[in-house]
Amino acid sequence: MMTALSMLFIMSCNNTEQSASSATTTTASDNTAPSGQSGVKDDASAKNVVQTAVGSKDHTTLVAAVKAAELVDALSNAGPFTVFAPTNAAFDKLPAGTVEGLLKPEKKEALTDILQYHVSVGVFKAEMLQDGQSIGQVNGGNITISKKADGVYVNGTAKIITSIPASNGMIHVIDAVLLPPAAK
Repeated sequence: MMTALSMLFIMSCNNTEQSASSATTTTASDNTAPSGQSGVKDDASAKNVVQTAVGSKDHTTLVAAVKAAELVDALSNAGPFTVFAPTNAAFDKLPAGTVEGLLKPEKKEALTDILQYHVSVGVFKAEMLQDGQSIGQVNGGNITISKKADGVYVNGTAKIITSIPASNGMIHVIDAVLLPPAAK
C-alpha cells in the first residue's frame, strides 16, 4: 500500500498539469461512472486486464462479451488473473451468428461459461507455461498447454500470439476462441 502511494505521489509530481485537467474531467463524469471496481477512476496506475482489453482495437468483441456477461467488475478486481484473450479475428472464425446469439440476454449463462473458460486464477507468465501443463479455469474446466515448433498453444488449437502484463494479472492474446468441453 505504501509503495502504491509513493508511486502515485511521484507520478503526480511529474504530471501536475495532467492531474489538474484529469481532476476536472473526473468531476464532470462522476455522475455517469459505473459502480463497482470498474468504476474506480485511476489514470496513474498500470491498467488491469479489462482496461487493457478496452484499449485494444483487436478485442472489441471480447469486451462486448465481458460486458454482456456482466463480468467487468469481477475481472477488474485485484485478481490475480490470467486471461486467454481471443482477438476479434478469433471470434470471426466461429460459425456465423454464434457471437450474436451468445450476446442475447437469454444466453448469458452459456456466454459466462465460455468467458470463464478463458480465465485462470493466478498469474501464468509465458515463461512459466510448460508442454502438457493443465491449468484450472474459473468455470471449473481445465485447459492444456502444448509447445510446438511454431509457438505455444492452448488446447492444441489456440496459439498464443503475445503476452501482456496487467496490474491484476497476465493477458495471453490467442488466435482462437476456447470452447469448454461438453458437460458429462
